[in-house]
Amino acid sequence: MAHNFAIVLYDIPSSHPHNAWSPNTLKTRYALNYKGLRYMTEWVEYPDIESVSKDIGAAPTDNKPDGRPHYTFPAIRDLSTEAVISDSTKIAAYLDRTYPDTPRLMPAHGFGLFRAFEDAVRPLLDPLFPFVLPPTQAILNPPSGAYFRHTREESYGMPLEALAPTGEAGAAADNFGKMDEWFRAGGEDGVYMMGNAVCYADMWLAAYVLWVKLVLPEKWEDIKTWHGGRWATLLENLEKYGTVV
Repeated sequence: MAHNFAIVLYDIPSSHPHNAWSPNTLKTRYALNYKGLRYMTEWVEYPDIESVSKDIGAAPTDNKPDGRPHYTFPAIRDLSTEAVISDSTKIAAYLDRTYPDTPRLMPAHGFGLFRAFEDAVRPLLDPLFPFVLPPTQAILNPPSGAYFRHTREESYGMPLEALAPTGEAGAAADNFGKMDEWFRAGGEDGVYMMGNAVCYADMWLAAYVLWVKLVLPEKWEDIKTWHGGRWATLLENLEKYGTVV
């Protein structure tokens, strides 16, 4: 049976009008749209991620504290090659390798560099999580919402309501300032991480910024003014690659 798409993207739904919200799957959605690849989305609630991943042959991306394999999204299934890939950065590398005639996400042989980028950025994003986790739980459908609450409360050792800060996001602003310096390292007019050419690092960061905008619109009003409007501009520039299909 012929399909009008070549790739299936596995994502987690929500009740938000945008539906797509997860920063990890947003990275892959940006990448697929940027490359102009035909794909469709299969929406899977959190409690079903492990069983669906096993059914399609997606590899676990980590181990749980008790040593059991941990399955996460995004995952893609490429109908043209029968490949199934999980982990957003591995997916980006696969797309560059498999579809060389489309715009590149990473420089050639740049996978290790992007892994280092991820390791550098993750701790800088940590101050955001107490702000975004409670409202994220609120937009999830009931099965995913219950799962999200249980796993995050188990991880943080407190109710989500106790996790939510009431003050300003000062530490987050400072950390985003460090990332702003990376953009400006090649010149004050650097629009993207690599100057004037978009790359996967821009999509990686934009995915987290979009997450905040979607679940915390009141906080976004402040964040969009940070660093000369850097983060609002980044989202505007990548908006054409954020289509949800």
